[in-house]
Amino acid sequence: MAAAAPTLRDVLFAYLTPRRGYERFKGHDGLNLEQARNSMALMLWVDQGHGHVTRHVPALTTDAFDHLVHEIRTMLDLLHTNVLVLPPTPLISALGQEGGGVDLVGTFAYDPGFIVRALAGVLDGPVAKLIFDDRLYRAFDRHQTGLLGRHTEIELAYVTPPPANVPEDFRSMFITFSRGQSVERDEVFNYFRHKWGDCIVRVLLEKTNGGMPPMYGRIIFRSEAFVSLALNGVERVSIFIRDREIWLRKYIPRPNNNNN
Repeated sequence: MAAAAPTLRDVLFAYLTPRRGYERFKGHDGLNLEQARNSMALMLWVDQGHGHVTRHVPALTTDAFDHLVHEIRTMLDLLHTNVLVLPPTPLISALGQEGGGVDLVGTFAYDPGFIVRALAGVLDGPVAKLIFDDRLYRAFDRHQTGLLGRHTEIELAYVTPPPANVPEDFRSMFITFSRGQSVERDEVFNYFRHKWGDCIVRVLLEKTNGGMPPMYGRIIFRSEAFVSLALNGVERVSIFIRDREIWLRKYIPRPNNNNN
């Protein structure tokens, strides 16, 4: 006799420990929602599905958790820079080694772009979307208590959702140049292709007249997660191409904008 398909409740219960870890990141005074999600995504990736890393996060002491948050933020903030050596991350490294997970320091030194692509895969995947779903876990908690009646949605068989088709506007970044400090379209494309691998779709620059250099442009990534990882919870960041500083922020579409 075939085993019954797992229900949504079964799946939510299976990921309850990393969900509690995510809730702890969300509750940290030094993190906003985007940073909490990126932090938990890193823990999920380091864990590699073993559960040895994520199970420690909810139980860490306050001091240890503060230290973990500092290590994660430092690493995530360096992913879009030209830094080749990751500062010491003793707590993350110890957690990863205990569970047979990822060698974070070695991977960062060898290919930081691999980390970015891996984290984007986690953020875009069905497991993270479940763990980050506040509505479902509120329903799960109410279902567990039994005080508010039965929740039909929680009792249905779980079906892995298909990958979302995210519009370009939501996976784009707006870039600006200082006057006389613009760079070529291919240079922006190649910067991210070199650092992060196959993460970018195309680059658009301002249409100008009379040979004037562009002042702004738009980068379209393959996934919304790359935008989140580039900013990691801040409004804007800068990169340097040919010693020219370029500022990036989330793209906000304008009605009837024909330039980008």
